[in-house]
This record gives sequence, C-alpha cells and structure tokens, in this order.
Amino acid sequence: MADSEETVQNVQKKVHEPLLPKAWELPAEFRGRLGDEAGRQRAMVAEDQLLLILHAPPTPGQATRVGRVYWRDNSGAWKPAGLKHGETAVGELLSEYELAFQEIETLEQNADSAHDYFGLLTRLNPLVRSIHNAYDAIQSARKELPQARELILLRDRAYALSRRGDLLQADAKSTLDFIIARRSEEQADAARQQTRSAHRLNILAALFFPIVTIMSILGADLSHGLESWDAAQAPLPLHRSK
Repeated sequence: MADSEETVQNVQKKVHEPLLPKAWELPAEFRGRLGDEAGRQRAMVAEDQLLLILHAPPTPGQATRVGRVYWRDNSGAWKPAGLKHGETAVGELLSEYELAFQEIETLEQNADSAHDYFGLLTRLNPLVRSIHNAYDAIQSARKELPQARELILLRDRAYALSRRGDLLQADAKSTLDFIIARRSEEQADAARQQTRSAHRLNILAALFFPIVTIMSILGADLSHGLESWDAAQAPLPLHRSK
C-alpha cells in the first residue's frame, strides 16, 4: 500500500514539474505559449531563437507521451547539450527512434503468426505517428530558420525515419492480411471437405436405412443346411430360434 502511494506521488510530482528549466533565459513568449504539459509536437520561433517540443519514442502500453524540449538560442547553441561529441540532443532523440525501429525489424524477422504481427503493429503504429509529427515540427523549424544548417540534417534524418516507419508498417500490414487470407482459405477448404463427407454419409444413410428397416421387419435369416448342427453344437447365443 505504501509503495502504491509513493508511486502515485511520484507520478503527480512529474506531472507538475515545469517543462522549461528555470535557468534557461529564453524569450518570455516561449514560456507564455507553453503549458504544464508538452502537448503536440511543434516548433516555436521568437527573436531568432527556436524552441522545439518533441516526444520521446512511445513504448507499448504508454497512455501519455513524454515531452522533450530543446532550445536553440540566437548564437546557435543548443540546450540541453548532447551527450555525444558533435551530436545535438535532438539528434540523440532521433537515434532513440532508430533503435526502436531496429528492434521492430528484428521482431518482424522472427514473426510467423497473426498474433505476432498484430503485436508488431500495436507497437509500430504510435511510433510511426510520433516520428511523422517530429518530422513536421523539425521541418517547420527549418522554414523559420533557413540559416541553421543543423536543422537541415535533422530534418533529413527525421524524414528517413518516417519513411522507414511507413515501409515497416506497410510490410507488417500486408503480411498480416496475407496470413488472415491464408487462414480463411484453409478454413473454407476444411468446410468444403466436411460438406463432402456429410453428403456421402447422407447418401449411404439414404441407401441402407430402407434396407435395414425392411430386414428388421421381415427378417434376413438364410437357410444354409447346418441348422441342426447349430442347434446341437453352437454356443447358446448362436442358437436359432425355432
């Protein structure tokens, strides 16, 4: 019970945490246009400065999107700074998307059932939507700041990722449709075979039921000349009634 209360408190704390660090000295317009939550992915430009609001790659079962905020000041410096040398934090976010798509491609290679491909699409669909929206936001920033060459590179990476996601999504959907169609054909073939078997059984019943009925009424005992021996030597169940 205590662990549950602690988890709820941590979630509430994260929800109410401001998206923009107080130490960032950015235009007041940015703070005025941004609420407590990230909202949709978009780009804001003011005083030759850029604020990018993007989302982290969505994970399975995640109800809300995790916002990532990136600021480029008028000198071209990005905050937060990238962890890798020569890489911006936005580029590192795109690398997270690349890793997510790589994992899905590996899962697709091992998938062989409709259940597997449905799980792939459940994970892939929100990822594709998210990278499309990220591309739109970066493209919008690129139009507002045409002199920022790093935005061209980031836009091209985002486009390549969105295209990659589209191809993965199309392949998974077509394969799932093929599996469903093949299962439907197999079920239809099995139903046809069952229909043929039932038809043959009905024909046999139609032929032999009248014969059995007549034999039951009139009898079908045939004389073979050994009736006296049967009466004397055969086991009691085989004795013919006189």
